[in-house]
Amino acid sequence: MLNIALTGNVASGKSTVAAQWAKSGVPIISADELSRLVVLPGTPGLQAVRNAFGDEILAADGTLDRARLRAIILSDENARRKLEGILHPLIWERRDQWLEARHIEGEDLVVSEIPLLFETGREDDFDVIVFVDAGESERIQRLIQTRELNIEEARRLIGVQIKASVKQSKADYVLQNNGTLEDLNSAASELLKELQSRADMGTLCMDLHLHTAGSFDCLSDPDAVLDTALERGLGRIAITDHNELDAALRMADAYPDLVIPGEEIKTAESVDVIGLYLSELIPKGTPAMETIERIREQGGIPYLPHPYAAGKKGADGRFAEMLAPLCDVVEIFNARLHQPKQNRLAKELADRHGSLRGGGSDAHTLRELGSVSVEVQPHPNQASSLRLALAKGRVTGTASSHIVHIASTWAKLRKKLPIA
Repeated sequence: MLNIALTGNVASGKSTVAAQWAKSGVPIISADELSRLVVLPGTPGLQAVRNAFGDEILAADGTLDRARLRAIILSDENARRKLEGILHPLIWERRDQWLEARHIEGEDLVVSEIPLLFETGREDDFDVIVFVDAGESERIQRLIQTRELNIEEARRLIGVQIKASVKQSKADYVLQNNGTLEDLNSAASELLKELQSRADMGTLCMDLHLHTAGSFDCLSDPDAVLDTALERGLGRIAITDHNELDAALRMADAYPDLVIPGEEIKTAESVDVIGLYLSELIPKGTPAMETIERIREQGGIPYLPHPYAAGKKGADGRFAEMLAPLCDVVEIFNARLHQPKQNRLAKELADRHGSLRGGGSDAHTLRELGSVSVEVQPHPNQASSLRLALAKGRVTGTASSHIVHIASTWAKLRKKLPIA
């Protein structure tokens, strides 16, 4: 089920898009509508708001006086945050219940209309984000006409939201609403066709960083790695053995649609750089800048793994800032990192440099496979197609157990022992 967020700053036209898509039969849930439901008379939500703001926010009939409450939160930042702290958890709980029901019904595509998607930090909950935008002057006029606000109230309401330019950069699709209603409806209709086509295609789940017995610290048979990955829902893997390429090339030749041949190169600076879609080995100890150049010369993709991993050179970020702009992909989730901060810093690094986002289990044992999923549209197994797919991809994962490091240590020792 393709899970889509439809968002936009106030009076941008997102509700118009939502209404059009609903007429086309798309299941849509509105956060604004949910915000009304959770404060109906007799609900715990209304009681919580009343406790926080007093009886003055109630109308004579006992319902919430939304205009009075809006005036309070527009003039008091702390009041606004207090209200959001009450309502947002209730809204998301209702939305999750709705989503589960649509999943049970077998829907292929669902849309959540959420004005404050980025403000609530929930953008990673969705497969696709559609942002509807319009000029600020146009939005002010709409607020004055449709909500009977004065110009100062309209400006304050716009001012509490994150700027449109920031949201545009984080969205997968942007619908501009600076023309006529017919223009917006036409653009929305074309986008819906693309999204429905994408839902019909399904999702390809990948792991872009894992190891086989080709690595000095792994005992996993390459064929067993692929079989296990497929059993756990992955449709393609990148074999990235340490300073070795033989197993990756053999597997890519045998399974051309399932395996990306790669190598994790320990550079002269003792930092790691991964090359995806390689055909020739890049020797250990090659300087990082030269490593990236040689990856590109082969038509490959330079990929920066675990840029803030503890215990590695550059864990303090020295090399991360230097190499991220030179690599196409930054690994924002590595399952072998047990401190969430390390992956968070990597995500911020990718955001800062506009890098594509990757993720990997960094598996050295079979049990680790499936812990990370890079979810993208199905595409041909080639470098140019992967770049395009990652631009609209999503990375999810869970950290592996600390025990897996013991297995890596044993693998190193086992390979040094005499063969019986």
